[in-house]
Amino acid sequence: MNHHDAQNAANCTQRSNRQMALTSMSLLLVALLTLSWLNTAEAQGRPALVAVDAVIIELLVQTQPIQGRFVARQAGPVAARTRGTVTEVHVLVGDRVAKGDPLITLDTQRLAAEVERHRGVVEYRAAQVVGAQTRHSQAADELARMERLRKSAAFSRARHNDQTSKVAGSKSEIAEYNAQLRTSRAELTMAELDLNHSVVRAPFSGVIVRQHIQAGAYVRDGDPVAELIDDLSLEIEADVPSIRVVGLTKGLTVSVSLETEKNLSAVVRAVVPQENGMSRTRAVRFAPNFDPVAVGAAAEASVTVRVPLGLARDVITVHKDAVVQQGGAVVYVVEDGKAARKRVILGEPVGSRFVVKSGLEAGMMAVVRGNERLRPGQDVHTGGKGGKPKAAGATPGPAAKKGSGEKPSQSKKGADS
Repeated sequence: MNHHDAQNAANCTQRSNRQMALTSMSLLLVALLTLSWLNTAEAQGRPALVAVDAVIIELLVQTQPIQGRFVARQAGPVAARTRGTVTEVHVLVGDRVAKGDPLITLDTQRLAAEVERHRGVVEYRAAQVVGAQTRHSQAADELARMERLRKSAAFSRARHNDQTSKVAGSKSEIAEYNAQLRTSRAELTMAELDLNHSVVRAPFSGVIVRQHIQAGAYVRDGDPVAELIDDLSLEIEADVPSIRVVGLTKGLTVSVSLETEKNLSAVVRAVVPQENGMSRTRAVRFAPNFDPVAVGAAAEASVTVRVPLGLARDVITVHKDAVVQQGGAVVYVVEDGKAARKRVILGEPVGSRFVVKSGLEAGMMAVVRGNERLRPGQDVHTGGKGGKPKAAGATPGPAAKKGSGEKPSQSKKGADS
């Protein structure tokens, strides 16, 4: 190819590129003119179809998540109440027992022999009391006979004094033997209790979580034989900063969540009046409003408790979809069938809504769909019948009049700090 042919090819390529560029610019101009015409037609004749949602007043409670744990109201070691050799173990770790079920049995031969020995002592003391009462009766009768001979020549004052002393002595002897009898009966009762306690029983219903002894071991009074936990009476304990305890009054309902369950609640049962000096926290107990067993909870399992940071307050909120960015946060509201642009200052998020610090009033109908291309003063149609606006999502409740201060609806929501 010579120089002249190469020059012709280059000129053809340039002419082709210019034609393609002109074609693209023509198509873009047509599209812009078409969009402008559609927007003009829409602004002049056809209202924009939108969906709305009411601006409402809600009860807001700011919360702080605190890590807590499940604890059992009844848990701990079960101790032996007498001494002896373990002859039988009735439970294993993991067994569920009811109140009164046997856990272990001790050797009863020695205990039974102790009971028989004390019964013999009681019978002996009872016989002593009977003998003393007989002697006292005889001495009293003899003293009475002497009293009848007081005016006769056979009366002896010395013998009378001796008999009086004998009656007093026999009466004291009865009191002494009665005291010994009561002591012997008390010892018999203790021996019978030891015999009854040879079977260690569960003091409450629960699950065996640990065994301390095996068959053949010797236990003494107070030695632990097993650890028992009542998993059906679980409650929540959390170490709450002391500055947050003020708002936790008895009976207050708070939100709690587990890894498997999020929307749960519990009630403040008690605030322990003792502060941890190192962490500046106080233990708070919460009674769950749910069945811990049903959600798979166990003692010492973690749970998140949302503690209120302060008193609940009323706030104005708007749906998140109503907020668009046009040089700042903007919300379009429907007023007399037209779109009105409101610049707003937003606060913290509350679920699917924002707290509105300024710019909106309760009862306004905010546009949540179709607000991207709206212009102030543009006619809008909400899709309702009879001119009534149609809200997107759940019905927010009756709208309040603008500036009246009436609450269109009120619900309680929490927001984590």
